[in-house]
Amino acid sequence: MRFVTICLVGLLAAVKAAAAPLPADELQRTCWQRYTAERTQAQFKELTRVDFSNLANGYKLRAPFLVEFAVRGMGVVPAGKPLPGAGHHHILVNQRLPLQINAQIPFNDGHRHYGKGQTQAVFDLPPGKHTLRLLFADHEHRPYFVFSPEITVEVVGKRTAEPVKIDPQNFDATCAAWYQDELARPKPPGEWVSIANLRDGEAVTSPFNVRFSVDGFGVCAAGQKAERSGHFMLEVLQNGRAQRLVDHSNGATQGNLALANGTYVLRLRFVDGSTRNDLLPPTETTVVVAGQERL
Repeated sequence: MRFVTICLVGLLAAVKAAAAPLPADELQRTCWQRYTAERTQAQFKELTRVDFSNLANGYKLRAPFLVEFAVRGMGVVPAGKPLPGAGHHHILVNQRLPLQINAQIPFNDGHRHYGKGQTQAVFDLPPGKHTLRLLFADHEHRPYFVFSPEITVEVVGKRTAEPVKIDPQNFDATCAAWYQDELARPKPPGEWVSIANLRDGEAVTSPFNVRFSVDGFGVCAAGQKAERSGHFMLEVLQNGRAQRLVDHSNGATQGNLALANGTYVLRLRFVDGSTRNDLLPPTETTVVVAGQERL
């Protein structure tokens, strides 16, 4: 059994999952890169915060749509697993913040629980406008009152196989519509780890924010154990050499990177909290740091 385990870990380390590429279509690629700075802006103002990784106020979406979420300043741990400074996500759908601070968050369609340590969900809401807000809570579903701004999204119809078209004669408006639809497009089912806000080969300005996502497993900060769970590790490589290793053992699902100009490979791993063995094939994403932002 030990031999099988070692072989499996070695196989996972050797296999690399393909990172999402930049769009092949020229108009779509231009549109995607128009929003790179906004999507990867480093976060320094609020030390503790939860927010949506792929949605913003006023987005128009087709259902079903993907909702990705991230936390900083705290870590993720599944429900029922007490750990200081850690908790799990909830999404309030067309609901106000609870008035009773110490009350447990109820279980219903207006209060969506992600107690397995999830970093994403797929919503299939009816046409019309809906409000969404993230609320972070402890192992007993009692709010920390770490929450996101409330956003309003509008479901404009059902998702089909046909993508939203970008019209070069009306680029600004149709690019915005395509981009919102692209960010919210559900990913194929499976088990994978990925960088949520960057495509392979994308150019960024340093410092920049990197957000992590996993499907098929939940995030669990080191110090607790849960079935089918682990945490993120991010390796930064340049010219095949390791430059940096960030072990997000506290259950963090995002981080800021400050790198000199150049081309790097970001290898995102999802590992067991005790052994640091890979639970899924790592994903490698190439990024080009093309400039520096003065802070």
